[in-house]
Amino acid sequence: MDSSNLNTNMELLRNKSFVLICFARVSTTLASQMLAVIVGWQIYELTKSSFYLGLVGLVQFLPMVLLTLMVGHVADRYNRRVILTVCQFVEGAGVLALALGSYYGWLNKESILVIMFLFGTVHAFEGPTMQALMPNLVAIEHFSRAIAWATSLTQTAVIIGPALGGFLYVFGPTTVYLVISLLFLISSLFASQLQIRGTTFKRNEINRRSLFAGISFIRSKSELLGAISLDLFAVLLGGATALLPIYAQDIFYVGPVGLGILRAAPAVGALLMSAVLARHPLRERVGKIMFIAVIVFGIATIIFAVSTSFVLSVAALIVLGASDVISVVIRSSLVQLKTPDEMRGRVSAVNMLFVGTSNQLGEFESGLTASWFGTIPSVLIGGIGTIVVAVIWMRMFPKLLQVKNLE
Repeated sequence: MDSSNLNTNMELLRNKSFVLICFARVSTTLASQMLAVIVGWQIYELTKSSFYLGLVGLVQFLPMVLLTLMVGHVADRYNRRVILTVCQFVEGAGVLALALGSYYGWLNKESILVIMFLFGTVHAFEGPTMQALMPNLVAIEHFSRAIAWATSLTQTAVIIGPALGGFLYVFGPTTVYLVISLLFLISSLFASQLQIRGTTFKRNEINRRSLFAGISFIRSKSELLGAISLDLFAVLLGGATALLPIYAQDIFYVGPVGLGILRAAPAVGALLMSAVLARHPLRERVGKIMFIAVIVFGIATIIFAVSTSFVLSVAALIVLGASDVISVVIRSSLVQLKTPDEMRGRVSAVNMLFVGTSNQLGEFESGLTASWFGTIPSVLIGGIGTIVVAVIWMRMFPKLLQVKNLE
């Protein structure tokens, strides 16, 4: 590592708020990944239905659709540190309700869906706020590297979370829910200690123009619109994670531990690629690299769909995760660096609607198409669709294809 890279990394490590936000993200991600594994497993055990697996994603997606304009304004008008702290505390309380329901035996598919809807509502406020915070914590010249390091640490949690959730499930769902609740509360504590720099939150009058300012800004920047919408369709069509409980139970017969391995595999690839990007940041032809990454994502999805080998499927998911993190780093850097601070909340809210919640909507789409066509055809169609969208987007958004760097 050359001296400039070393100095940048040391500068980030000396930044207390950057370290704290990384710990908060790791704790939140561990909790979220464990929650996804346990809720998916419980729902499928209760219903044996791919449709209900999809509903878990849908009930978390709907709040973002309904609240996008509001949450963006909240993130721009009020202290982002306070918003993040409160959201993570409430998430911890919500998971505690799942623990109590599991312990006392009143938890069923309907109550799980209701609590996950409430969880999605809180997350609708947390997601854009978390995104908009990073430029308030680190210097702009260190931003892309900070995103790569934060992504690397987050993906480590994504690897550990599903496996840990599957292991702890041996002791019963109540134990897992209690651990998840504790992790959210710890994350809330970390968030409360952040020191935001160079930002004033202006409580201007709310009107139609200000509400739609985030949408208008993205529409005016074709490279941002292209990057956000490309990632949306890639995750929407290629997202097979909602169907992993079916692969674990009915195709590979590997149980909860195997499900944890399948859930963790994309994060292994993402972690490895994040480490590479943190050491060697993308400096040129980033638009072209993003399109190549999305196409590789689609190819990996196709291989996973048709594979009958557990090992090959895990390998395909690793490649899928590695390619996905490339587009995530490029998109996140473009969105945050090209957006004025006073609009980052609203732009991040729209970004979360298009991309962050595409995971939940993708889960619903996968569950629905699997109930129509079957599990394997559903994943196969998604992988092919991802490649087709990437090719179309190259022609529709030539400015994105021509983006040279992230400065």
